[in-house]
Amino acid sequence: MSGLDLLLVSPGGRDKVYQVLGGDVAAIEPPLWTRLIAGYLLDRGVSLQILDSEAEGLGPAGIAAVVDGARPSLAAMVVFGHQPSASTQLMAAAGESCRAIKRVNPGQRIIILGGHVSALPERSLREEAVDYVCQGEGPVTIHHLLERLRDGGQDADLSGVPGLVWREQNVIRSNPTAPLIQNLDRDLHGNVWHLLPMSKYRAHNWQCLDDLSSRQPYASIYTSLGCPYRCSFCCINAPFGVNRYRMRSPEKVVAEIDLLYQCYGVKTFKIIDEMFVLNEPHVRDICERLASKPYACELNIWAYARVDTATRVRLSLLRAAGIRWLALGIESGSEHVREGSEKALGKQDIVDIVAQIQAAGINVMGNFIFGLPDDDSETMRQTLDLAKRLNCEFANFYSAMAYPGSRLYQIALDENWPLPKSWTGFSQHSRDCQPVSTRKVSAQAVLAFRDDAFREYFTSPGYLEMVAGKFGSSARRHVEEVARVRLRRDLLELHPEAVS
Repeated sequence: MSGLDLLLVSPGGRDKVYQVLGGDVAAIEPPLWTRLIAGYLLDRGVSLQILDSEAEGLGPAGIAAVVDGARPSLAAMVVFGHQPSASTQLMAAAGESCRAIKRVNPGQRIIILGGHVSALPERSLREEAVDYVCQGEGPVTIHHLLERLRDGGQDADLSGVPGLVWREQNVIRSNPTAPLIQNLDRDLHGNVWHLLPMSKYRAHNWQCLDDLSSRQPYASIYTSLGCPYRCSFCCINAPFGVNRYRMRSPEKVVAEIDLLYQCYGVKTFKIIDEMFVLNEPHVRDICERLASKPYACELNIWAYARVDTATRVRLSLLRAAGIRWLALGIESGSEHVREGSEKALGKQDIVDIVAQIQAAGINVMGNFIFGLPDDDSETMRQTLDLAKRLNCEFANFYSAMAYPGSRLYQIALDENWPLPKSWTGFSQHSRDCQPVSTRKVSAQAVLAFRDDAFREYFTSPGYLEMVAGKFGSSARRHVEEVARVRLRRDLLELHPEAVS
């Protein structure tokens, strides 16, 4: 046996989640929550290692071999993903990896945690080859569990481990969730970059359209956790519960960017916050500190904003801080549908705000959703028409998914809407993708519209001419190559007659 207390495993599975797009197009991001948990536990004397199987390109058998070689007291499968919905779509790879670990070493103790398992803790314990499930963020739960296992071994009393779900004499037990960690700077600093394969991370293709060679080196950081909004389709708050929005100090955020720039040469960043442009003093302080750095002009940062918060901070200051992209949740071209998903902003307001952002020299990533509960064929067309009118520098087109932990998931259960048969079916790009049906449009029709909308947008002459003029001819060729990719869809191949 080794003396290792903990091996933190970040699952992969890009091939199932993205199909062919997982090869060169999708980003490979440092695993945020794996970092945060590692930093918390290292500060408390826990010996640990990190296995980022996505970055290392390891499948379940490779993960099992590493775990067997390390023989930690506890293996933790950290299934948070790089945005809230990614947790569920990663569960297939995480589950396969846990089963592989148990096949090699049945006695290896495993805990699984993340947004998905926080939403479905008892189901996860029943279905997955794990000994424990964590409901909540994870650091406190893992720390307490390790202490109990160290003191009591197999017979340890687990009743006092906050957030733990486990079996006791074949009965599932569940402890109250651990309180949220409030001092982010001290306890969730995540400063464990030396434990990660930094040379293997890369940015999204669209973030570097002007220079695709600048996708590496790359890092993602956070300035806040949680989100104060409660959009019906979002599952971000599943691990956080109430009092869920917390911020790091701007000083610590900029110090981390400085470290990554100075030590690893990172200039291309993602701010992983679900909503970065929200608290005006917080954002302004970060941006003023970044703008004063001598390397500010070299930075290429992207971050999320709501359309109704995007202009709370001077756009010129955002751009001076190196923020070159803002991702906006525009969602729908129908005001009625936006109101139903709690995004009540007028269409002309959206057009004006996007224009203001672009006029400040910041590119816009527009996010649009087809198949929200009030959608029909006409409103989905309105959404695509709005996307083409805005002509954002890039766009994501999503099908509405009933992610576990979202209110839409509960609506789907209450109305008996069909849900995906496997967790990969919750991925937007997977072969078995299955969005929810609306009250007026079938899941097949929603998915078909989404895939057709992607091709229509990225092959439109107006968009391609804008890309060529702004980013150059090589960027246009790259976009055209990606637009030619045709994702395989079981839902459309098996039921073509249902698309209408």
